[in-house]
Amino acid sequence: MNLWVLLAINSIAMGGLLFLLSAGFSLIFGLMKIPNLTHGAFFMLGAYLGISFIRLGAPFWLAAILAALTMAAIGGIIERLLLRRLANQHQAQVLVTLGLSFMIADLCLMFWGGDPLAIQAPEALRVTVPMLGVRFPLYRLAAVLVAVLAFAILWLMIDRTRLGAMIRAGVDDPAMARVVGIRVSRLFTIIFCLGAGLAGFGGVMGGPILSVYPGLDTDMLPLALIVVILGGSGSLVGALVGSFIVGFLYNFGQAMFPEIAYVILFLPMLIVLVVRPQGLFGKAAAS
Repeated sequence: MNLWVLLAINSIAMGGLLFLLSAGFSLIFGLMKIPNLTHGAFFMLGAYLGISFIRLGAPFWLAAILAALTMAAIGGIIERLLLRRLANQHQAQVLVTLGLSFMIADLCLMFWGGDPLAIQAPEALRVTVPMLGVRFPLYRLAAVLVAVLAFAILWLMIDRTRLGAMIRAGVDDPAMARVVGIRVSRLFTIIFCLGAGLAGFGGVMGGPILSVYPGLDTDMLPLALIVVILGGSGSLVGALVGSFIVGFLYNFGQAMFPEIAYVILFLPMLIVLVVRPQGLFGKAAAS
């Protein structure tokens, strides 16, 4: 019984981390139609940057914020200088973002080495708390709360603010949005920066749980892709629900059925693609 409880709580914590990664990926893919295969590298680079900021003396939460801001700036540069020149060229976008991910991975290997690095959780969150008969690290519960808070902030921004209304207008009809004075290109840069910043923040949050190592990007990117396909691109609710579904599938599959763990992980995605291609919460493309 304790094993099931432990797996369930770990799955919820993993779902929170996946939301921080996949929310930005979903927004970039759903709103900008850019298949950003650099997103896993953003997650890994953000984690490494967080380690460097902590080594320089920054507290954990400040390091996470600084890593997020740095990744947002890097994302803005990539969108402005590269991806903007490849608008509506999806094959070129895939190749460029895939190439960038390899370059970022090599740079991380060069600067931080090939050994796994750990990030210490904030001292106040290093304790364990009793929960349903097991003692569970408080930090993992905090990671879930941070993910839920991030969801609430993003939802309010997209659905309840003037900026969100302009973003939706720019996505639905860019030409009309430009006619009424909305700078669509600037909005798309903001979205890309937001997505990259969330990935960087998620990387630092995931450090105490996953550690940071070469290949973290390639481990996390497929999970984010599955989340977006399950939940529906551009849907924050879909990203949240999909993240927790994938968290449960990943943890229970690895623990209970390791021989077919990837079958358990990818089969629901294949079923959703056949039955509801737009995802559980996505909108069907207009014909």
